Amino acid sequence: MHTRNPWKLRSSRLVYETPWLRVIEDRVVRPDGADGIYSYIETRVAVGVVALTPEREVYLVGQYRYPTREYSWEIVEGGTEPGEAALACIQRELQEEAGLRAAAWTPLGGEIHFSNCISAERGLLYLAEDLEATEASPEGTEVLEIRRAPLGDAVAMVERGEIKDVFSIVGLLRAQAYLARRGTD
Repeated sequence: MHTRNPWKLRSSRLVYETPWLRVIEDRVVRPDGADGIYSYIETRVAVGVVALTPEREVYLVGQYRYPTREYSWEIVEGGTEPGEAALACIQRELQEEAGLRAAAWTPLGGEIHFSNCISAERGLLYLAEDLEATEASPEGTEVLEIRRAPLGDAVAMVERGEIKDVFSIVGLLRAQAYLARRGTD
């Protein structure tokens, strides 16, 4: 197994930046010894939550996703602000998007890497339980539909390809596995 970095960095430059992402272009020496360019995207830390009711229903958020030009059903997700802890971020996102607060929070596994051939995006997932309704306050870029579905139905949506968002897929499957280990699925 080769775990060392075979790439050699010559220089790096910021090509483009918005509040959500940065495009980086590195001049490198490739593993085969040839000069090359490796471009990639850096983002804020992504967070997601499987919000679970006592009846084992999960909250799903429906919204149109501009990059894929498709409507998407997902778990509640967001990105951290500079200096914001992941848990604080997802607690804020759960209230903003779904109008919920939770008294119990459980991390769902370790860090997730999204499309790691072109992106340095990293994500963390949580299970939220002991939910309490509050007022939602979505951002101006969000037109959201909220629905509750039994966890098994949400997993079936994953299996049928109806939920395509990788963060939601991993979150729902990790939640199902966690609850099975806990003996409460």
